[in-house]
Amino acid sequence: MKRNVSNEKHARHTILVSLFGNVVLFFIKLITGILGHSFAIIADAVESLSDVISSFLIYIGLKISAKPSDEDHPFGHGKVEPIVSFIVALFLVGSAGFIASQAIDNLQSPQKMPNPYTLVVLAAIIIYKEFFYQYVNRKSEETSSTSLKADAWHHRSDAITSLAAFIGIGMALLLGEGYEKLDDWAALVASLIIVINAYFVFRPALGELLDEQKYDDLIDKVRDVAENVDGVIDTEKCFIRKFGMRYVVDIHVRVSAQISVVEGHTIGHAVQYAVQENIPEVEHVFTHVEPK
Repeated sequence: MKRNVSNEKHARHTILVSLFGNVVLFFIKLITGILGHSFAIIADAVESLSDVISSFLIYIGLKISAKPSDEDHPFGHGKVEPIVSFIVALFLVGSAGFIASQAIDNLQSPQKMPNPYTLVVLAAIIIYKEFFYQYVNRKSEETSSTSLKADAWHHRSDAITSLAAFIGIGMALLLGEGYEKLDDWAALVASLIIVINAYFVFRPALGELLDEQKYDDLIDKVRDVAENVDGVIDTEKCFIRKFGMRYVVDIHVRVSAQISVVEGHTIGHAVQYAVQENIPEVEHVFTHVEPK
């Protein structure tokens, strides 16, 4: 059985880079928000702190999901990945709730006008976080990692909250005295956007846990490999389940009804080996031989 160890290493390396970036951003935002009198940036820092925690959880999840199959877990430990994605979604919702409650409190009391230099810091943060979103999202597609996809959405969420803060502070500075609370309104809008992003983390993870059939391209590839094995006439059913960054295939192949059971058994094993050899991300193949 092949395991795509390279993908697992790349995923863990990507999340460590992401984790380091989130730690740096947390301190930059927190200091800027406090010194620049901007709750929107402080709220953004809270969101980055949840990024740090969730990135650490994702790294632990990737380590566990990469463990090979054993007697108690014959399909491996890949389902840890979507479970960790659920936790990330909860962190997103929790941070959104905290930001919203604080913003509402702030709206009921006088606020200082944010300092103009906060806009420069925010502009740099938006570019930085969007770059990280593109980087982690690309790696998630390369490795088929649900956890990396969740972390990518976390970066996109961070970029959006920073953009909301930028707009709020910019409008407050432009309109002048009496509009200081636009900063807090920006934080409130950002909290709503974070909840929406939490859904985009939660939905694919739920589909993976429920073995949702959404791997049409991979199914076509498996069928093509199977139908090129000597003795296989065609294929019938083909189902795929995802376990972390690896897949389990359940395929029905049709062979001549005139051959012996031993020959059919041999063809079934040939299909299993061919799929595993040609598609490294497939770890287990269950072949059902049907007579035609």
